[in-house]
Amino acid sequence: MPAIRSLSMPRAQRKEDTCPEGTGRRKGLNKTLGAGAAAVVALLLAGCGSTQASLTSAAGTASAHATATPTAKPIANTPCSTVAAQQASAGMSYVCTKDESGTLVWLDSVESKRVTDKIAAAAAAKAAAEKAAADKAAADKAAADQAAAEKAAADAAAAKQAAEAKAAQDAAAAKAAADAAKAATPPAPVARPVPGTNPGCDPNYSGCVPIASDVDCAGGSGNGPAYVRGPVQVIGRDIYGLDADHDGVGCE
Repeated sequence: MPAIRSLSMPRAQRKEDTCPEGTGRRKGLNKTLGAGAAAVVALLLAGCGSTQASLTSAAGTASAHATATPTAKPIANTPCSTVAAQQASAGMSYVCTKDESGTLVWLDSVESKRVTDKIAAAAAAKAAAEKAAADKAAADKAAADQAAAEKAAADAAAAKQAAEAKAAQDAAAAKAAADAAKAATPPAPVARPVPGTNPGCDPNYSGCVPIASDVDCAGGSGNGPAYVRGPVQVIGRDIYGLDADHDGVGCE
């Protein structure tokens, strides 16, 4: 039986037919693929007989994409929770700071100091203004209280002076009225004692003046030993000195 010849194509021919149409096309494809796809293409190229330089280029591209460091996200002006907490980011130092609106945010150290100093200065100025206002209010109140006390004292002195003046005026008016009444009313006649009818009474006086070593007016400054309540009329000699003004009536 005649031998059957294989219809298989040569190995070299099969390899060329199964590969893409050109190396230039493969390189263009590598530029548009990501890191993972580039690695797969590198393996395909190795199977299609690509050169070592092509494989190295593909592997380098994949490695560069795989090891790229992500850019640090800035934290300036983002919220934070603890005053004066510190954090470093992108080579800068940040401090958790309460800004002028009262919000806690991350600020770089220079800006944090500026904002903190500004807020502290504003607070100090406000406190100074409030203290000055309080001091002024206290001084005004003290001055008003002193003025009120002085006015009250002056009013009291004026009232006392007016009262004293009125009392003096009333006393003068009462004395004048008494003097006028005394001058207008003649003294009541005193009956002369009949000798022998008033035993124990001195006959020099109308009214019973006791007979003693000395007689003084009751309620006066004399020291007795006997006293008489007047008025009594002197009808003889004023032997006891009861009529001080010598008007004929004693112990007025």
